[in-house]
Amino acid sequence: MSLATVHSRALDGLRAPEVTVEVHLANGLPSFTLVGLADTEVKEARERVRAALSNSGLEFPVNKRITVNLAPADLPKESGRFDLPIAVGILAAMGQVDPARLADLEFAGELSLGGELRPVRGALPMALALQRERWGAVEGGEKAHDRGLVLPLVSATEAALVDGARLYGAAHLREVVEALRPPQAGQAPTATLVRVRAGVAPQPLAAGPDLREVKGQSAAKRALEVAAAGAHSLLMVGPPGTGKSMLAQRFAGLLPALGDDEALESAAVLSLAGHFDPSRWRQRLMRSPHHTASSVALVGGGAPPRPGEISLAHHGVLFLDELPEFPRAALEALREPLETGQITISRAARRHDFPARFQLLAAMNPCPCGHFGNPLKACRCTPEQVTRYQGRLSGPLLDRVDVQVEVPAVAPEVLAASADGDTSAEVARRVAAARARQRARQGVLNAHLGGALLEVHAQAEPGAMAFLQTACARLGWSGRAFHRVLKLARTIADLAGAERIAQPHMAEAIQYRRVLQAH
Repeated sequence: MSLATVHSRALDGLRAPEVTVEVHLANGLPSFTLVGLADTEVKEARERVRAALSNSGLEFPVNKRITVNLAPADLPKESGRFDLPIAVGILAAMGQVDPARLADLEFAGELSLGGELRPVRGALPMALALQRERWGAVEGGEKAHDRGLVLPLVSATEAALVDGARLYGAAHLREVVEALRPPQAGQAPTATLVRVRAGVAPQPLAAGPDLREVKGQSAAKRALEVAAAGAHSLLMVGPPGTGKSMLAQRFAGLLPALGDDEALESAAVLSLAGHFDPSRWRQRLMRSPHHTASSVALVGGGAPPRPGEISLAHHGVLFLDELPEFPRAALEALREPLETGQITISRAARRHDFPARFQLLAAMNPCPCGHFGNPLKACRCTPEQVTRYQGRLSGPLLDRVDVQVEVPAVAPEVLAASADGDTSAEVARRVAAARARQRARQGVLNAHLGGALLEVHAQAEPGAMAFLQTACARLGWSGRAFHRVLKLARTIADLAGAERIAQPHMAEAIQYRRVLQAH
C-alpha cells in the first residue's frame, strides 16, 4: 500500500480543528514534499522525521517520492505537532504499521532526532475538541467516532484532565510503532498503547503571605475584601512604599479555588500558550506583566494569534503595577475585555476569540514624584504635572474600575506596632460566603450582573437609591458608573448578609469611586 491517512489536529485559537495527514509514496526521483499551508516549523518536520525514523531503527523510504498533504488546505498549520502523524503515515504507507488501526486514533507530537516524543502546546484544547465532537455526535443521533488521542506522555497527562477523553501516552516513536504493527498470523500483539487517565490532584496551597502582616491600611484591606467578594476591579492609589504591592500579593489568598469548569477553561488557555502546570490545577493565577508590556502582550496577537496576559489570567487576577507607566494603547485595549469577558483578535485572513474573564488589580502613585497628598513628605510636582500624570488614565478606563481606594502613608508608630486586623483565612471565609450567596441567588457574581438580572437582584431601599441618584447627578457620572456602583453596593450588602441594599452600603460603594477625583 502506497497511500495512508492519519488523523491529527491543528490549533485555531482555542479551537482544535481536525487535520487529515495523507502520505503517498511513489516511484521517481527521491524527494519529500509537504503541502497544505504549512508553516516553517511544519516544513522542518521533513528533517526531524527522517532522522527520527533512522535513529529509531525503522526504515525510511529513501528511494521514493514522498508527498504529505495536510488537509484542509486553507487551514494554517504551525508547530511541530505534526511530526508524529507524518512519521506514522510514512510507516503505514510502507506497510510497517497496520492502517486499520489508524481509523480510530489521532496523533500529535514533536519528534527529536533520536525519536523521543516531546510535549506539544494545546493538548487540552485538542482533548476538549475530541470530547465536544463525541458528545455532539451522540446528541445529534449519529454514530460518534470516539477516536483516541495519542500524545507525548507529558501532554497526555495534561490532556487527561478532560473527563471522558480516550488518551494514550508514549515516550518514544518506537512505542507507538510497536503497538500499531500489523498482526502476525497466529500471534497476539506484542505491545499496546498505554492508556493515560486523570491522575493529577490539586496541590495544597503553600502558606502564602498573610493580610494581617500589612500594618494599618484598614480601608485598603476592606476594599480588597469587597473586590474579592464580588469579582470587582480594584485600583490602589498612594505614595511609594505604603504597601500597595504587599496588598496585591495577598489578594489571591482571599479568593476561593476554581470550580471544575472554570479550572478547565483556565487550563485550556494556559495549555495553548504552553504555560500550564498540572500541579496548579484549580488554583487561581495572578499574572503580573511589567509596565513595558505592549498591547499585543496584554490582549494577545501575533501571527498566528496567541493569547495575551488578560487571557492567561482567565478566572484569575491581572495585577498591573505602576498603571500610568503602561503604554496608553495597551491600557485602552483593556476596555472592551473588562466589559465582555473576552477578546476578539481580527486579522485579514482569520479571526480568533479568546476568553478574558479576569479580575483587574492595579496600583499607581498619585503623581510623578509619588508624594502628592502625603502628609509625611512634601510633593515637588507642579499642579500641571500631577494633572498630566493622572491624565494618562482615560476616563472610559477609570469608569470601568469599580473600586478605587487610597493607600496613604503610614506613620512610624503604626509600623512599629504589632500586626493587626483579620488574617487572610478569616477574610477568605467571608468572601467565600458572599460568593456562595451571590451564586445561589443569581447564578453569577455581582460584577457580572447585567440587564434584567441587575434590576431584579440589586434591589435598593428608596433612601439608598435616592442617595445614588443625587451622587450621580452632582458628580456627573455615566450610566455605566451608576450600574457599577449598584453592583458594588450589592456586594457590600452580601458581605453584611443583607437582603436589600441600604443607605450605608450605598454610601460605602459611592466612596470607592472618588479617589482620583479627590486628588
